[in-house]
Amino acid sequence: MKTSPRSTSLAIPTPRQVYDYLNRYVIGQDRAKRTVAIAAYNHLKRCNQKAPGGKRLIKKSNVLLIGPTGSGKTHIARTLAEFLEVPFTVADATEYTEAGYYGKDVEVLVGELLHQADQDVALAQRGIVFIDEVDKIARRSQGARTGAGSRDIGGEGVQQGLLKILEGREIFVPLNVTQHWNKHDFVAIDTQDILFIAAGTFSDLRLYDDAKSRAVGFGSGGEQTGKVSRPITEKQLLDYGLLAEFLGRLPVRVQLDQLAEPELMRILTVPPDSVIREYQALLKMDGVDLQFSEDALREIVRFSVRKHTGARSLRTFVEEICHEIMFEAPERRGDTIVIDGKTAARRLEAFAEAAGDSEG
Repeated sequence: MKTSPRSTSLAIPTPRQVYDYLNRYVIGQDRAKRTVAIAAYNHLKRCNQKAPGGKRLIKKSNVLLIGPTGSGKTHIARTLAEFLEVPFTVADATEYTEAGYYGKDVEVLVGELLHQADQDVALAQRGIVFIDEVDKIARRSQGARTGAGSRDIGGEGVQQGLLKILEGREIFVPLNVTQHWNKHDFVAIDTQDILFIAAGTFSDLRLYDDAKSRAVGFGSGGEQTGKVSRPITEKQLLDYGLLAEFLGRLPVRVQLDQLAEPELMRILTVPPDSVIREYQALLKMDGVDLQFSEDALREIVRFSVRKHTGARSLRTFVEEICHEIMFEAPERRGDTIVIDGKTAARRLEAFAEAAGDSEG
């Protein structure tokens, strides 16, 4: 067990520095990036605040990200952790149950962060935990509003279990997350300096309007695509099944927009770790120069929009297009291969037909 001394004079990056780094790797979602940058800055200031008597004036800046699948929620959190150089873990909220039932106790998610920190307690206590699918732990039994009805061990029970962790206090977490039921190998971790970022799609709330249906009249353009977000209210989240106490521990909330074609095109090509650059580097190792025409890139983007998958499936589609090329790459050393629009469209349609979803 590592217990390296905690530094009290860590340099704090400004919100603009955090935003600029996020901007290099995350396309679009400008408001979300700014909000997360501010939350991270305030969180770091809180961590460095002197706390006489152990009580701090600055409250935790835990974040709730709301947005459709493939909009970049996990990517923003992971990129933030890379910039801050802190351990990071992704936890699926649906894996957890109320204490005493079959499934993971909520303390395990902090145990997974400790594992990512190589068992360094001080480092884990400055990490970031990303809780995905948080909308799936909404209260499912309406009788539970008044304490009546059956126990909701995978919904309200998990929210109740997360309250103390999100708020910040000392808890006992398992040293071995693969044997979390073992009640002997535990270590104490203080969660008050851990930043929690929760995320969910909340798809049943219908938070997005079709931009095309609203683009009418003078100045509407006609080139709008994708969805336009509608502000979500506290009442909607409460009615959805989230506890008021749970929402109170996620004070920073931001909605992510559904990505349209221009953003998806930039995601494919602009970031230093973009999927196109990844496959070009992969084939370069076999001596093959891979190039994509602009028409081919547009076909990939249109296919993604048609499938409503956002940025999440872009890598899958590029993988499908490059399938034959990667198989033959060792035998084609020195070749230059250009993927044009017709080739991309043909292979994507074949992929859709094989999946039994040719209509999109």
